[in-house]
Amino acid sequence: MNRQSQRKQRDLWNSLRQLHAERRKAIQRRLGEFANLPTSEYFYELAYCLMTPQTSAEHADRVVQALRRLAFEREAIDPEPLLRDRRNYIRFHKTKSRNLVRIKQQFPEILDAIARSWSPGELRDWLVRNVKGLGYKEATHFQRNIGKNGGLAILDRHILRNLKRYGVLRSLPATLSRKRYFAIERRFAKFSEDIGIPLDELDLLFWSMETGEIRK
Repeated sequence: MNRQSQRKQRDLWNSLRQLHAERRKAIQRRLGEFANLPTSEYFYELAYCLMTPQTSAEHADRVVQALRRLAFEREAIDPEPLLRDRRNYIRFHKTKSRNLVRIKQQFPEILDAIARSWSPGELRDWLVRNVKGLGYKEATHFQRNIGKNGGLAILDRHILRNLKRYGVLRSLPATLSRKRYFAIERRFAKFSEDIGIPLDELDLLFWSMETGEIRK
């Protein structure tokens, strides 16, 4: 890296540190809300994370609120019409509806897995293997939203774009295999260490830069 590139990188990193300092209290408050989420809310957080792939967070959130009002967790309700509704359309609504119905039956087992003395990585592996519709990104998202993330990375398009912007990645991956996901996650963790911002805080900082909000 030549001097000009080094100076550009230094300026970018310093700007990121400054932005983090400005938003740190709000970010830490949000992370505290995740950590203190009652177990009774876990079902709908999982439902939310099942719906977000290739779908806007706003649409997923509206559907979750509708499912809450209908007591979907307890009642025999077909969720597909809600997911299909143009006002809050969820892509792949048929498949995701089946996954939502499936987790109702499986949820006691999922709660048991969360309660075990596993590391965050072990819990994530179990979720990916056992919960239909969860990949590594979605499982990590769910764990972050219930305060069980432990520094694992949610490698969605917002995060990947910023990792490229700050020189962690040379290019955006076309797909994310398990091996590739873990390799990028390690590089993200190293960048977090180098820049002096905890990974979970950096994750929400990147989200706020992309969306203007400190979202879940």
